[in-house]
Amino acid sequence: MTNPFRYFKTSPEIIRLAVMMYIRFPLSLRNVEDLLHERGIDITYETVRFWWNRFGPMFAREIRKRRIQNQNYSNWAWHLDEVFVKINGELHYLWRAVDQEGEVLEAYVSKRRDRKAALKFLKKTMKRYGKPKSRCDRSPEIISGCHEKHRQ
Repeated sequence: MTNPFRYFKTSPEIIRLAVMMYIRFPLSLRNVEDLLHERGIDITYETVRFWWNRFGPMFAREIRKRRIQNQNYSNWAWHLDEVFVKINGELHYLWRAVDQEGEVLEAYVSKRRDRKAALKFLKKTMKRYGKPKSRCDRSPEIISGCHEKHRQ
């Protein structure tokens, strides 16, 4: 694999520090520039923005990969949510698979509350992430067999 930092004069540690400061903390680009200036690193906020656009997705992939590797799969769980959202003044249904940390794994938007499409989304998500934890409070008719569990 080629080195993504090979054409940059700045060290990868400084690039990673700047991008992670911007991602991790609620800071503006200019705040990151000021904090790095206090540490003796002279860069502009535009440089931080460029680095964030260039390396942000790569760092996010690494974080997700590390998170999955370090987790015990017996404790890892996700659930299916149905959220009503307004897009351009119209009500839409947003189906999303959310893990225990609140990160959205998959999402699907539709204008109608379509059972067939929701089941297709659920099957695709289950194929990729395994079975969800048993949580059927929002839409019990979608997950087969869940409706009977609710009544008991």
